[in-house]
Order: sequence, then structure tokens, then C-alpha cells
Amino acid sequence: MLKLHDFELSGHAHRVRLMLSLLELPYEKINVSLGDGEHKQAPYIALNPFSLVPVLDDDGFVIRDSVAILAYLASKYGPQWYPQDPQTLARIHEWLALAGHEISQGPGRARLITVFGANYDQAETIEQSHQLLSKIEDLIAGKDWLVANTPTIADIACYSYIAHAPEGKVSLDAYPSITKWLSNVEGLEGFVAMQKTAVA
Repeated sequence: MLKLHDFELSGHAHRVRLMLSLLELPYEKINVSLGDGEHKQAPYIALNPFSLVPVLDDDGFVIRDSVAILAYLASKYGPQWYPQDPQTLARIHEWLALAGHEISQGPGRARLITVFGANYDQAETIEQSHQLLSKIEDLIAGKDWLVANTPTIADIACYSYIAHAPEGKVSLDAYPSITKWLSNVEGLEGFVAMQKTAVA
């Protein structure tokens, strides 16, 4: 059985839980206590030397990055989520790169500040987040999904931290196309939400 080493408040972990649910894949959830430093102990470091969540174990095949996990799950269990024609694949990877960098360092980081007390410049992070969201708003205007006429792993990779941007004091009120897209993801059969936290 699939085993997911998970932390409930991690957007990286949520995107994997969401993908597993959309694919209707049973799995064992193993909670990692970040507050107790479990991710920095030898047993977990053996799974992921970078001490990050999530980690997926598929019958001994261990994957330590959430985007890599999405690609693996879709390739093995739901290829409709990961089309392989060159042009669609390129567009998917553009969004996966955005999820791993700009979205993580924008809305994701803003949430880190308010939810976990991370030591970053809040005003600068919020401003960067809005600059990014304005660009995304323009890119997806009139579209239901980020890449294709149906959802792909790009939508799953980008969803969690954008949906929870308000927890980092990044309002989504000015982004109707983004709001519509979030609703589309939330309307998927098998959608599971990430736990919300109060804005500090």
C-alpha cells in the first residue's frame, strides 16, 4: 500500500493528499510531527535527507518531492492528469516550476509568516504575492483550467498555496479568474480541503 508521510498544515503535503483522493487511491497516512522535530531525526532523514514533507513510499519506492510525487502518481495511476504531448507537457511544467518557486515564495511564504511565525519581511512578501497573482489572473482569464480543457497536475500543484493565500494576509478579492479556477478545483469529485488556520 502507498504510504504518505504527511503534515496536515503543509500545502506541499496537501497537494499530494488531494491527488491521492482524486485518483481514489487508498494509502496509509503517517503524520510527521514537525513541532517535535521528527523530520530532523535519523529515521525520517533516511527517507528524505532534506528533512521536508511530504514523502511517498510506494512499496519501497520512496519519492521526496511533492511535485515529483504528483508526476509519479499521475503517470502510474491517472495518465489523463499528465498528458505527454510535447506542447501540453511543456505548459504543465511551466506551472509546476511556478508552483515550486514563485508561488511557494509568494503566497506560500506569506502564510509561513502568519501561521508559523517565519522570519521574512511580511510587507515585501505580500507585495510580491500580489504581483504574482496579477500575472496569473491575466494568464488564466477566460479559462477553466491552467493548461488544458481538463484539469492536470498543474492545477493540483498550484492550488493549495493560492487557495490559502488569505491566511498569509494576501487577499484574493481582486482576482475573479483565480477565484473561479479555485472553485473549479474544489468542485472536482474527490476534492479534499486543506485545514484552514486563523489569520494572525
